[in-house]
Formats: sequence, C-alpha cells, structure tokens
Amino acid sequence: MAEGTGDHKMREIKVSKLILNCCVGESGDRLTRAARVLEQLTGQEPVYSKARYTVRGFGIRRNEKIAVHVTVRGDKALEILERGLKVKEFELNRKNFSATGNFGFGITEHIDLGIKYDPTTGIYGMDFFVCLERPGYRVSRRKARQAHIGAPHRISKEDSIKWFQQKYEGIVLG
Repeated sequence: MAEGTGDHKMREIKVSKLILNCCVGESGDRLTRAARVLEQLTGQEPVYSKARYTVRGFGIRRNEKIAVHVTVRGDKALEILERGLKVKEFELNRKNFSATGNFGFGITEHIDLGIKYDPTTGIYGMDFFVCLERPGYRVSRRKARQAHIGAPHRISKEDSIKWFQQKYEGIVLG
C-alpha cells in the first residue's frame, strides 16, 4: 500500500452484492422447488440459468434450465451473508478468495440458514459469492466519463482476507 492510505473513508471495503446460486443440474420440479427456497430466503424472484452446452454424462442439454440464482444487495445481503458464515463457523480456506478481492463458499443444506424444513420442498445446497468494493467503483461502470480503477484502489486477495478477519473475526485456513 502507498503511504497515507490507512484510515481513509474512500479506502473502506464494503459488500457490493451477494450472489446466491443453487444448481440442480436438471429442469423441472426440482428446479422450481430450488427457486422457491431462494425466494423464501431472499424475498426476491430468482433468475433461471441455462446450460451452455450438452453434456451427455450429466444428462443435460444445451439451453436447458439447470440452475437458479439471485443477487442481493444492501443490508439484506449482509444479513444473509452472516447466516451463511455462521453455518461455515466463520472458517474459510485461502483458496475461497479470488485475486480480484471477491470470495465465495458453499453450504450443503439450506435448512442450516434458519429456514424451516418442508418435506415437499426437500433439501438444497447453494453457493454464496460475495463481491467487495471500495467507494468510487462506480467510475468504472457509469455511462459518462467512464474510467479505470487505479491499481492502489483495487481490492487484492490480501485486502479481502484482512477485511474478512476484521469484520467477522473469521479464520482463514491454509
């Protein structure tokens, strides 16, 4: 880090968005039940994802709906992330963090998040993916006067690990 980049409000890292993905691997009833689980958890309508290509070994065809995902932002994202990390006991591997400062993890049972078990729905696992950003990242996404984010302002793998350890008192293994 450059000199004088310590305690500055533009250097604070925050959660931009949380993406919840539930891949079933087939279309039909199981996929709609997984969508119902995500809607129950977030209160938002999930989006269906299609297979990119046919894989005969898995029994999926190109353009067949095989997964559902939902993007959550704001306080609701922080609350759901907290519940997900509680399931993982605030322990993540070093390989869960990407070079661009984002991180992800998976859980095997959605009922661990506090949703009541329903025998008609079943049990589904899901992936959590967290995108982190600093104030000013809109510069790279806006329409007018768009610019690149400078290297000192980008979030590195080490920055995101440090943020995770400070904010959630998490443990990073390996």
